[in-house]
Amino acid sequence: MKRAAFDNRWLPVLLLVPQLSIICLFFYWPAWQALRSSFFLEDPFGFGETFVGLANYVRLFTSAEYLKTAWFTVIFSVSVTFFSLAIALLLAVKADTVLRGAKTYRTLLMWVYAVAPPVAGFIGLILFNQRWGPLTEFFAALGWDMRIRLDYFDTAFAMVVVSVWKQIPVNFIFFLSGLQSIPRAVREAAMIDNRSGVSRFWSVTFPLLAPTGFFLLIINITYSLFETFGLIDTILRNNPGDSPITLVYQVYLDGFRGQDIGGSSAQSVVLMVLVLALTVFQFRLVERRIHYT
Repeated sequence: MKRAAFDNRWLPVLLLVPQLSIICLFFYWPAWQALRSSFFLEDPFGFGETFVGLANYVRLFTSAEYLKTAWFTVIFSVSVTFFSLAIALLLAVKADTVLRGAKTYRTLLMWVYAVAPPVAGFIGLILFNQRWGPLTEFFAALGWDMRIRLDYFDTAFAMVVVSVWKQIPVNFIFFLSGLQSIPRAVREAAMIDNRSGVSRFWSVTFPLLAPTGFFLLIINITYSLFETFGLIDTILRNNPGDSPITLVYQVYLDGFRGQDIGGSSAQSVVLMVLVLALTVFQFRLVERRIHYT
């Protein structure tokens, strides 16, 4: 097979310069600045800084408030990732079997993807309004008096529900594409060998969706950790109080509102290392069970 080649050895380098410049400007340089600032106690107005070594990290991991936030972030990320994937997969399987009105059904499921996170948070506030919110009235009929931003569990529940609702369309699109890419011959052979639809799904369809599911697993973890910031900020209305918050929102509160540059930088480094470790773990261990065809 003939390999593509460039006549000029510097042309590939020049083609990579714009992308590498963007990566260096918006990733490597901020990451370096965050790492450096985490070892200093800085004046928020830039008038001076004092080297404190690992003091910011020690203060971080000995803080009960930060450990509480970290524990909630784990629960929040796992909940959002699991329910987003599970519900989207269920809807994709149902959409794949729809014959009449298929385009309308799929459009209704995907339109939420165009909603920005702050707008999704505002819609969540409407749905969970304490006086006339539809979901609040629904749960009140079941005996659950929801109090958003007043009760810790109620606020966490609302955050998870709205975050899952916002992410389902993305997962739905990929799962539906994965289902439609399965050869018809494989489906027909599976129907002959196994008449049970549930058993056929878990033994044939689901393993063939493994590459798509693995990709979405990484995307959803990243979404729950970072992209829910605008949604959470809108729901809490800049008054977190004793409400549940994630690690990313804690960085914002300490860095921009509390003016603790060194402490927030240390939190950013910890979060960056955590995401890197999760990504390496997924690619090194989980991907070994994934078979690409």
